[in-house]
Amino acid sequence: MDLKGKIALVTGGSMGIGTAISLDLAQNGADVALTFRRHGDEAKAIVEKIQNMGRKGKEYQVDVSDFGSVQKLVKKVLEEFGRLDILINNAGMNWDGVVWKMTEEQWDAVINVDLKGTFNFIRAVAPHFKEQKSGGIVNITSINGLRGKFGQTNYSAAKAGAIGLTKAVAKEMGKYSVNVNAVAPGMILTDMFKDLPGEFKQKAAEETVFNRLGVPEDIAHLVTFLSSEKAQHITGEVIKVDGGQYI
Repeated sequence: MDLKGKIALVTGGSMGIGTAISLDLAQNGADVALTFRRHGDEAKAIVEKIQNMGRKGKEYQVDVSDFGSVQKLVKKVLEEFGRLDILINNAGMNWDGVVWKMTEEQWDAVINVDLKGTFNFIRAVAPHFKEQKSGGIVNITSINGLRGKFGQTNYSAAKAGAIGLTKAVAKEMGKYSVNVNAVAPGMILTDMFKDLPGEFKQKAAEETVFNRLGVPEDIAHLVTFLSSEKAQHITGEVIKVDGGQYI
């Protein structure tokens, strides 16, 4: 894919899937602004790799759930990069618990990051994309937003909400030549999941038809495609990358 001259903003770009997406976009020619909340050193290391590819990169610290902070950050990215063409809403969190034990704090935290955070960034870039009559948005959701997951009512609800948000925004932004899609990963072997008990990972692997877990690059390659001109007639879609785990 040729993304030369494109500017991408990746939320949660300092770890896991976000890192893979940031690097893949840069490898295909995009300049990349990425956000982080706590992992500043990791974000700087990713930006250094992007710059070593000959691309412009910069990290920004932000709480994605804070509407005002997101507005200011997007304005700053536009000022420092000159334009914006691609938004990847990847930042997310989980705080699991069965519904009869889940606290209001658990519910609000996950909804505010995974759903409101996605809205906040779309809301911030939408006027810019509308004015330039171009742009691409990819929201990272989950197969658990499609099927639900025991012990993840907050996460499943947030990711399901992000799917509805994707489809609605695709309808609203289509006449401005902005495509909006979602990618729904299954279990992906990130640093966070590497520390899970072996039997948990094995059970997830056995749900797939390949008997293996995905890696962040599996998500990144699709995101890059959806961000490219090759996907210009694809919008409002939710594409699973799960090795058949959903089926």
